[in-house]
Parts: sequence; C-alpha cells; structure tokens
Amino acid sequence: MKLDVKNQKNEVVGQIDLNDKIFNVKFNSDTVYQVYTSMLSNRRKALAFTKDRSEVSGGGKKPWRQKGTGRARAGSTRSPIWRHGGVTFGPRQSEANFKKDINQKMKQKALAMVLSSKIKDNELIILDKIELKNDKTKEINVVLKNFVDTKKKNNKLIYVIVDNANKSLIRLSRNLPFAYTTVDSSIDLVTLLNYKNVIILQNSISNLEKLFKKS
Repeated sequence: MKLDVKNQKNEVVGQIDLNDKIFNVKFNSDTVYQVYTSMLSNRRKALAFTKDRSEVSGGGKKPWRQKGTGRARAGSTRSPIWRHGGVTFGPRQSEANFKKDINQKMKQKALAMVLSSKIKDNELIILDKIELKNDKTKEINVVLKNFVDTKKKNNKLIYVIVDNANKSLIRLSRNLPFAYTTVDSSIDLVTLLNYKNVIILQNSISNLEKLFKKS
C-alpha cells in the first residue's frame, strides 16, 4: 500500500510503498488484548506483604499460665488468632509471580495490527525528516504542533518513532506533555495504545521491516 510522505510543515512531498505485512494487517482485538495484558502483567511488581508469626513484634512471654485460669491456653501473642498477631497464608513479595509468557512473533503481530489501524483511522503520518536550527525543545514543539491540536484536553496526542540518527529528538521532546518519542527498535505497544496519533520518520520504515524479518 502507498501512503503520503509529509515534511515538518505538514505538506505532502511524496509517497512511500509500505509493507502490507506491517501496515495492512487485519485488526484482531483478542490478539492485541492478550499481548497488552501480558506486557502489563510482566511489568507488575509484587507490593503486598504480610508478616507471619515469626516476624511480628512481641510474644516472647506466655500470656498466662497453662491451667487454672478458665481461659483457653495460649502460648504467644504472636498467634494468628490474636489481634496484632501474625498472618497465616498472607501475600509475600518473594512468592508472587505475575509473569506471562508471550512470544516475539505475537508481539510483532499485535504491533502491526495497531499500526495498520492507525493508518485506517488517518492517525499515522510518515515524515521525511525533522530538521532543527538549534537543538531546543521549543523548536520540536513548533514542529509537532503542525500535526496535532494541543488545545485539546487529551494530553497524550502524538507518539513519535525515530531512527538512531535522530535519537537526540527523544531528549528534546521529553518535557512536552502531549508527545512521546522513541527509537524504532524500542516501540512499546502499551505506551503506543495510549496515544492517538503516530509520526514515523521515513528512515524508520526500513528499520521496522528489518526487525519484522528477523522474527
């Protein structure tokens, strides 16, 4: 399939042939959802933690004598049936495992589906290059504002994919609340799905095709 190539002023300057295996893939919500949830699960950190009876404070002395009090026998205030006692079978950080296995081919398939859907929704832009007179955030800000309306309430407006030669743009756009920039070899599906529009530098297209061929 063919798509227009634009310059940084949002003017059409040519066309590019895109690989149908990456940019013209039928969307399957189940596949994207499975990859998305697996990636989120693999990033999850175990935070819940409870102390067992060997870790709570107190309990060194027997609360009362074994017999003759009329009460049930008790050996320690650390007992799980006591208030402030240890917890039985509670969550432990070292035992929690949220990891889910997902193969590389499925990850790339889901990424191709999302990129293809962006094209169908007219939310993907191929940019020939980005040239700045000075490496300043305000300059990249002006360029990106040619493609999105930053007055909208949604501050996650544009996901920019660059090649290694333009890696400095990541640093320049870091403080822009409406944009996120990354290199073509590190596209994150979870972050990509949170942004409405996508800009890809023309040089990154061939890099993406090489990455997909390796899988």
